[in-house]
Amino acid sequence: MEKTKSFEELIVWQKSYSFTIAVYQHTKNFPKEERYGITSQLRSAATSVPANITEGYKRLGKADKLRFFNYAEASLDECKFFIRLSFDLEYLDIAAKTDLDSRSEEIGRLLTAYCKSIRNASNNDPPVTH
Repeated sequence: MEKTKSFEELIVWQKSYSFTIAVYQHTKNFPKEERYGITSQLRSAATSVPANITEGYKRLGKADKLRFFNYAEASLDECKFFIRLSFDLEYLDIAAKTDLDSRSEEIGRLLTAYCKSIRNASNNDPPVTH
């Protein structure tokens, strides 16, 4: 696999950034009383996914990289909870829920694969930045 020069080249980052934009778009019409509740919580969790990927990208040690990618995984799971809650409260329609669920599942698979490649890299290899 070819090394990347920037976190923005990572497909997992690109997909998580796109997911974040979609979360903002899908939550813009949530009830006003949820501005500091579910809307804020879901947006914050979604933003945390690409932010932690970004921070982990430049970390040199495997443990540091994996820690930030694990934070991204945890934030993604938090998003899944808020998406389900938003749907159950009828803030999201089925199309929006399906869109966000599909995106989050793909990001989860990519994060798992990326973490696996970091874990499997030899300690003699240069830091993983792809």
